[in-house]
Order: sequence, then structure tokens, then C-alpha cells
Amino acid sequence: MTTVANPRQAEAWNGPFGAHWATHHERYDTLVSGVNDALFAGAAIEAGDRVLDVGCGAGATTRIAARLAAHGHAVGVDISAPLLDRARALTAAEGVANVAYECADAQVHRFPPAGYDVAISRGGVMFFGNHAAAFRNLARALRPGGRLAFVCPRQAGPDSEEVQAFELFGKLLGEPDTDTAAAQIAMASLSDPTRIREVLQRYTDYEKVAVEPVAVETVWGRDAADAVDFLLSRRTGTPVAADTRAALEDSLRPYETERGVRLRGAVWLVTATRPGARRQ
Repeated sequence: MTTVANPRQAEAWNGPFGAHWATHHERYDTLVSGVNDALFAGAAIEAGDRVLDVGCGAGATTRIAARLAAHGHAVGVDISAPLLDRARALTAAEGVANVAYECADAQVHRFPPAGYDVAISRGGVMFFGNHAAAFRNLARALRPGGRLAFVCPRQAGPDSEEVQAFELFGKLLGEPDTDTAAAQIAMASLSDPTRIREVLQRYTDYEKVAVEPVAVETVWGRDAADAVDFLLSRRTGTPVAADTRAALEDSLRPYETERGVRLRGAVWLVTATRPGARRQ
């Protein structure tokens, strides 16, 4: 890996926290799959494009991008070695040939100048230690006229389903572990649209910056019991007592549907363009 600008996140994503994501990659990909349509509509990937996927995780979005860029290629970048190992294995199993992965911190990694037509991220850019420096680095990686598209969480109001469900869940369990708490803080770092525009326009000089609200549903499990199994698997320490587990299931039961436990949430779809003429 190149120099790491955010060692706290690197430690978390290369430790048990990142290993859990790698082991349960299908659950995590399903959890946020509701944002895929908006992300790829915003990215507008063409058949010959060179695509950079920032914070690619287990590579689900990298492989989608590669299939859209059938005559180009996609490169997934992440700081998590466990997730990249999983991404490479899944890519080989699916037979997607126009994909490569790099273990790197995209804030400081030396990408090929103007080496990409499109940069995308499904919930990865919030984890940068310095957003302005990171987006400047990504701008250098994009060709003049290249496109940036990412999704990041909106600030949830106190009446939102996710806030209500997980506040109750947290009270029943106590405080989350430190890695989860750090991730939650990072996830909120670009929740303010004014901050997003400031970073992209004032400090980075992107053009055509658009920040659009998108309503999504997050999928937590087949039913309440399955969702609790998944959520508890992310924690370490003393096993949960039977009565507490029953209460946890009850807290999620109102969100059971025929299509699983679904909580309404919201993200920002952010699109922008690096200044310069489009390649002919």
C-alpha cells in the first residue's frame, strides 16, 4: 500500500472490522444495493470508459462498472486488504476480465494523471482524512471533462426509520464498539450538502456540481431474527442474553416485509465534472 493518510481507518478496515465486511460481503452489498441505480445513472459510464472505483470494498460496483465499460476497464481501490482479496476472488469466479484492484489510500495514491474517464464511489469517499486533498487527487486522476459520481448518506432526522430503529437497538445493547463508532462518525462527514459543494467547488474546482437527494431502502435481513443475527455478528464481547435478543428482534419486527427487513433511508447523489474539453 502507498502512504496512508488516515491510519485510524486503515487499521480498522484491515482488522476484525474489515474482515467482517469481507466475510459478509453479500450482506453488506445487499444492504446498500438500493443506491446502485442512482449511482450508475449519475456516472453515465460508456462502453470505452476507464473507470476508477474509490473505496470499492469487495468489488461489486467495480464489476458493474466493468460490464458497463465493456471495451474499457475498471480499477477498484481500497485500503482494506481483506476486502480486496475477496474482490479478486469474486471477480475471477465471475469471469470479469477487464478489472484490476489496488490496495491504496486514494487520498494520496499516485494515480496515472488523467488516467480515468469516470470516478465513482458507493459510500467510500466519506472515510477520507482530508476531503479537499482527496478530491484534488481524484481530479488529477480524471481526464479533462472526466466525470465524478458518488453517493453518501444524508443527515437522518430524528423521525427517520433508521434513527428510530437503531437508537432503540443501541439502548438495548449499550454503546457500539470503537471501530463501528469511528465508521459512523466518518459516514456523516459529508452529510451536509453545503460542505459537499464547498469541498468540490471552493477547494477542488470541479464544475457542474450537483447534489441531489435520493430516497432508498436499506435491507438488513430476511426477517427480524436474521437481521439480528447479522447485526450481532458485527459485535464482540459477551453473548447477548435470550431476553435481550428477543427485545432486539421486536425492535426490528415493524420493518419486516415480504422482501425482508427494510428501513427507509436517504443519500445524496453527487455528480461533478473536471474542467476541460471532452476527449474526442
